[in-house]
Amino acid sequence: MRTDDLDAVKSKLYEESEPFLSAHPNYDISTLPSWVAENIEVARVYGNSKKGVILPDGRKYHLDNHLNDLTGREWTFFINSVFSTHYPTSGKEAYAHHIRKIHPTPKPPQLMRDIIQFFTKENELVFDIFMGVGGTLLGAALCNRTAAGIDLNQDYLTAYHAAAAELGLEDFSTECGDCLEILRDEEKMASLMSGKEISLLLFDPPYSNMMSKEKTGADIAVYGKTATPFSDSEKDLGNMERPIFLSKLRESVELALPYIKFRGYVVLFIKDLQPSKKEPNLLHAEVVNELNKISNLYYKGMKIWADESTKLYPYGYPFSFVANQIHQYILVFRKEK
Repeated sequence: MRTDDLDAVKSKLYEESEPFLSAHPNYDISTLPSWVAENIEVARVYGNSKKGVILPDGRKYHLDNHLNDLTGREWTFFINSVFSTHYPTSGKEAYAHHIRKIHPTPKPPQLMRDIIQFFTKENELVFDIFMGVGGTLLGAALCNRTAAGIDLNQDYLTAYHAAAAELGLEDFSTECGDCLEILRDEEKMASLMSGKEISLLLFDPPYSNMMSKEKTGADIAVYGKTATPFSDSEKDLGNMERPIFLSKLRESVELALPYIKFRGYVVLFIKDLQPSKKEPNLLHAEVVNELNKISNLYYKGMKIWADESTKLYPYGYPFSFVANQIHQYILVFRKEK
């Protein structure tokens, strides 16, 4: 259907619909997304149940949407399983990358914002147990959510607070330490959560000991020969061999689960390692299998994010195929009965 035709259909639907305040005179407007509440005088409802909401500009919302504040079009766009981005690392749209780049792999706040907007509503709590320099927390501030986080490295937390200050964004609570210990400390968790349940546990863990190993082969051209660990702590999952890493990752999510609301989501980033002889090194599949062992936590699917800002190198040239891995897996789990 052409854009003009689609606009005409939306206009006709709006004209034939009933004013929202007439259909729902006692509705609690404060529970609506801000973009609907701010236009409530001109909002209309359609359908037999009067739960479909439409604005004059054609934007739609459904009153049974208890997950997020998105329009139907925005929802459809997000559930595309593969997407690519090219976020800048300088200028206003870099979101203080010059501060956050002390971390080897800082996640863009815009990316985290878009994920947060799908899995939460305004003012809900987002929590990050491997927060690094705070991409998740900055992303939450960009879309009117609350957030808190934990990290082993105080330098990373300091960088997050400096970035939030420079950007003029809300500066959320953080705790320095081992997330396994902090998640067991109900008093510390109560302080971080400020009386709310976690709606979304969003994090980018170390990918086993990928970064802490001395680089070999073509990786030397990218990273240099020296290892680039996140920290020198024995408690850092980034310094653990894969079987221990997987076990500790599962333990961290198990400990976080009681703080997460029913039907809340656990979303994490994972990147595969390069294959080695007969070892496929499909870390994302291993993580899915490991976390799926947790009672009441169910794997719901994935998105694949291609970071087009990643530099490309002629790995394997001229002898053998070696992939430039510019993609990461965003794994999605939900807490259920």
